[in-house]
Amino acid sequence: MGEYVWLRPAALATMQNPFMARAIELSIENVRSGRGGPFAAVVVKDGKVIAEGSNRVTSTNDPTAHAEVMAIREACRKLGFFELAGCEIYTSCEPCPMCMGAIYWARPDRVYFGNTAADAAEAGFDDSFIYKELAQPHVERKIPLIPMMRDEALEGFRAWVRKSDKVPY
Repeated sequence: MGEYVWLRPAALATMQNPFMARAIELSIENVRSGRGGPFAAVVVKDGKVIAEGSNRVTSTNDPTAHAEVMAIREACRKLGFFELAGCEIYTSCEPCPMCMGAIYWARPDRVYFGNTAADAAEAGFDDSFIYKELAQPHVERKIPLIPMMRDEALEGFRAWVRKSDKVPY
């Protein structure tokens, strides 16, 4: 594992960084081009950009086409692996709940962000309702989450546990 440099948050907040500058530049270009929202992300490995992604939700009609997800997909494709160990992600905004899930599954070493979730909310991108919804019992959510056929569904997990040549993740 790489050596960590511990900096106080205030020092990081004012630090100039070419990778964050690139993520910010891409986010602005994305708005100006009309391709999507003001979000972009850059994946870096060994001091080099290996993937970039910008928000493509409206241009692709894909609600999962957030900048971080797009960058993670491209980085994993280029690396030929589903994890981003040894990588860093620079994103123009604090990741939403979906992107945080993707980031945790991809397992990069760290994530740097520009704008905060509060900044995004002020610009009309408020995802705080998702956090509130996730705290609700399944059946009380705006989109109810209803369990069904659990016993039958467990067979998929049993098959996974029995599989001797699986690729764990």
